[in-house]
Amino acid sequence: MTAPAPETTRVETSVELEPAAVRRQRLTTGALIALVAVLLFALTFSTSGSARFALSDAFAAVQLPTVAVPGPATVIICTILCLAAAVGFFSGRLPRRWEGVAGAVGGVAFVLGFLTWAAAGRDLPFPVSNQFAGSLELATPLVLGALAGVLCERAGVINVAIEGQFLTAALAAVVVGSVTQSIPAALIAAIVAGVAMAALLAVFSIKYLVNQVVLGVVLNLLATGVTGFVFDQLVKPQNATLNSAPVFQAIAIPGLSKIPFLGPILFNQSILAYLAGISVLLVWILLYKTTWGLRVRAVGEHPKAADTVGIGVIGIRWSAVLAGGVFAGLGGAFFTLGATGSFSKELTVGNGFVALAAVIMGRWHPGWAAIMALLFGFVTQMSSQLQTLSTPVPSQFLLILPYVATVIAVAGLIGRVRAPAADGQPYEK
Repeated sequence: MTAPAPETTRVETSVELEPAAVRRQRLTTGALIALVAVLLFALTFSTSGSARFALSDAFAAVQLPTVAVPGPATVIICTILCLAAAVGFFSGRLPRRWEGVAGAVGGVAFVLGFLTWAAAGRDLPFPVSNQFAGSLELATPLVLGALAGVLCERAGVINVAIEGQFLTAALAAVVVGSVTQSIPAALIAAIVAGVAMAALLAVFSIKYLVNQVVLGVVLNLLATGVTGFVFDQLVKPQNATLNSAPVFQAIAIPGLSKIPFLGPILFNQSILAYLAGISVLLVWILLYKTTWGLRVRAVGEHPKAADTVGIGVIGIRWSAVLAGGVFAGLGGAFFTLGATGSFSKELTVGNGFVALAAVIMGRWHPGWAAIMALLFGFVTQMSSQLQTLSTPVPSQFLLILPYVATVIAVAGLIGRVRAPAADGQPYEK
């Protein structure tokens, strides 16, 4: 009689394996924070004296104190904080919800340490209030451009043509504004130009099914050529009458603008800055609290399923792209009406692509995209402020600093993100 085979004991282990993409993002972020920690440590040896930070500008009604911190000690502390954040990422023991906190600590520590090094031993203090106020101003067109990108891509249409929309809207705003000397008329002209460019994007991508990335590049080149030609042939010869539009003036909100520190930053901005803030809330409501927004997101995720339940995929995509053109047009108006009231060739200098990067970093969400746009505005303003402090950093590097930050952020901080599933895919019934 054959003896029964011994019963095999199976040991079940519940080990949760970290996905490769998540691990790669964690290690990349940790390496980036470690790299800036090494940079801060190197800057420690060239830091001397105290760094002063002015909390209010010279014209503020209420003068807040200027904060002085020891330069070398502050840079060392910031270095240690960056290293601690990097170790947290490398260890893999941080809960997912704490990784964002560690990343924020590393980012803030690097900015504070870098600014301390730049301001230490200088004759002038670093103007903190000007830094934040300028960041909001410079982020205004980026926020509006990012909202245009969010609306288009949520509906499944890639919008690489934000730069071209900015350019055409800027030229339309300055010409109409110069002729009428009316800012509302100039804004309407900018919106019309932005929507016209959006219509070109829609007709070729939705109706004729052209590759959307290639189409965006072509539209940018078209806008560059057309605006340059019109400027040379029409605007420049009549510079006094066609290139001298009125500019936005800061609008102080009564009461709120008098709040120390925050008042001048948040409540003494141009009308376009206020519109940008309202637009973020408006787009969020449209996308997540309305039937139209639900249809936009459905079309961007699964157009065939949306069509099956009676949603007009083509019509929804057209409406989202044209709505995005409104915000891109407003963003383009900033470049001419926001400061000088005049146009020059290619004056948007790549801000449309920065807005597109904000869309990706913001994971196609209007709120997060706006925050990313504010980050880019902060870096741009910081590069300008550092030039006034006569830091030893070459001025050429300071000028490219916003674009370096864009590349680093997109490549290293966000890892792999999931765009709307049908983004960039043409739809045929």
